[in-house]
Amino acid sequence: MENFWDTRFKQDAYVYGTLPNAFFKDTMDRYKPIGNLLLPAEGEGRNAVYAAKEGLNVYAFDTSIEGKNKAIKLAERNHITINYEVGDFFKLKLIAMTFDAAALIFAHFTTDIVSDYHKKISDLLKPNGLLILEGFSKNHIEFQKVNPNAGGPKNVEMLFSKETITRDFPNFEVLKLEEVEDTLNEGEFHKGKAKLIRFIGRKVV
Repeated sequence: MENFWDTRFKQDAYVYGTLPNAFFKDTMDRYKPIGNLLLPAEGEGRNAVYAAKEGLNVYAFDTSIEGKNKAIKLAERNHITINYEVGDFFKLKLIAMTFDAAALIFAHFTTDIVSDYHKKISDLLKPNGLLILEGFSKNHIEFQKVNPNAGGPKNVEMLFSKETITRDFPNFEVLKLEEVEDTLNEGEFHKGKAKLIRFIGRKVV
């Protein structure tokens, strides 16, 4: 059976657009991390390309080869290079590295792996490393009922809360942790009002 994300990303259009996520861009512009950046569940590459253009060494991964193919094309069009692997996070070459920053932008993992993935991402960050996260909150389910194109998993257990973030990232200084209502305009499938969790953390141990 074809990967859900391969099916979604196979079309020519960039289904979440080619511009970086606004919260990711604003946070990167404010904190200006340098060095190696990890981008889990990077999809079609919009955030990877922005970060590489800003001078970071970008290492992205996803489960979708179609997402990688489009990300590489987008990088080539912008005359930059990104490193992009496809597969199980724990089997990738990049887990032998360390990172100065990581960004989980709508990186909603299934309930059986999410805490393990979050812990491993924390482990890969250097002390004082920056973590940026934006995802749909558990209260976003009500917006999905009104507007299917608002985006996000339909399983509330895959959505975020401030409590789940605090649980999964205990060794971080909290620079920002909030639930907000915002209007997304990121391609075809992130369009309309949304309830979001936004987190910026600095690794302390």
